[in-house]
Amino acid sequence: MAPAQPATAQHILRLFPEINPSLASQTQQSATADTDLTGYDEEQIRLMDEVCIVLDSNDTPIGSASKKICHLMENIDKGLLHRAFSCFLFDKKGRLLLQQRATEKITFPDMWTNTCCSHPLGIPGETGATLEEAVKGVKRAAIRKLDHELGIKAQQVPFEKFDFLTRIHYKAPSDGKWGEHEIDYILFIKADVDLDVNPNEVSDTRYVSESELKQMLKDDSLKFTPWFKLICQSMIFEWWEHLDGGLEQFMGETQIRRM
Repeated sequence: MAPAQPATAQHILRLFPEINPSLASQTQQSATADTDLTGYDEEQIRLMDEVCIVLDSNDTPIGSASKKICHLMENIDKGLLHRAFSCFLFDKKGRLLLQQRATEKITFPDMWTNTCCSHPLGIPGETGATLEEAVKGVKRAAIRKLDHELGIKAQQVPFEKFDFLTRIHYKAPSDGKWGEHEIDYILFIKADVDLDVNPNEVSDTRYVSESELKQMLKDDSLKFTPWFKLICQSMIFEWWEHLDGGLEQFMGETQIRRM
């Protein structure tokens, strides 16, 4: 559930002096020497230095803070919110590409989810204060992360082929320490791609039809990320039915869906 009280920029900046209000591309303190991250995978610790875009509850950027700061539940429970995207890639047969997150992942390890889920960063080209500019930023971030996680090259997923549908605001714990609190941009793309999976990010992949995904969701032996379950329970199958005609009616939604 999203927090009851909206997070204002003034309130968040007062609570979290670590936030850089200029959306700088570097954080002041490296996570590699952080006791919160002792025992985790070295590469995943390094990625905790990436800078996420901190938001108020209306998706207006406040500044930037490290991925680590944004994903600690003690900060999330105080209202810290950041921008994210969830990419759904379908092949020419209309099958959805799923991934299983690697065991090395610090948040939601080993869980099945949509094709690629990550964050635009507080770097040139991926930020944006207006919805139009923010959508451009998350599309660029999606291209970057599809390559990083799945080895999908940019020429196979061109910028103009991504469709933005809507934004969802959700909050979900991973364990007692880590979690997510995001305004998540939903992107669809239809493309046949070549995979070269990064095993530090992804342990398995699977193309599924609508009926196959419904069967997976009924399988108690499988675990799914909370944002993916929310989308599956509310919107995905209706969107999927219109993948080859009529998807335009769902695209470019300006209201944020509070989940």
